[in-house]
Amino acid sequence: MKARNVALLMTAALVVYLVLLADRAVQLVKTGSTAGIALGVAVLVLPLLGVWMIIATWRSGLRIQHLSRRLDEEGGLPDASELPRRPSGRVDRDAADAWFEQRRAELEEHPGDWRRWYRLAHAYDLAGDRRRARAAMRKALDLEAAEHAK
Repeated sequence: MKARNVALLMTAALVVYLVLLADRAVQLVKTGSTAGIALGVAVLVLPLLGVWMIIATWRSGLRIQHLSRRLDEEGGLPDASELPRRPSGRVDRDAADAWFEQRRAELEEHPGDWRRWYRLAHAYDLAGDRRRARAAMRKALDLEAAEHAK
């Protein structure tokens, strides 16, 4: 199953859950009691927050997909397929660290290039540092948007 199909399926399941949760919030408000109304309003915040998170996540994913396509068209998409892997399928730690150092050196030469930030994000991901991978990808998105706006 493709990752996009899994994401669509998970989003659909989450939407169903949020609709059920919103319905429960409305039922609480309809009780008319002070406690019911207060709980209903509080519970209604959760589906609204969930919808915002779904939209933000999909928007980010589509923007990252756009960068990936641009890099692929330019022939600059990072290729880590030759790196040695552990039995689990993850890239060998030493190989991931060495690959990361190469990407970091490239970025130091061109710190304003979104392509280098994208590749650094990929290297962080291979090294298992998801927090820094997300931060580097956000930087790539910001730089590409600034470049596109020119």
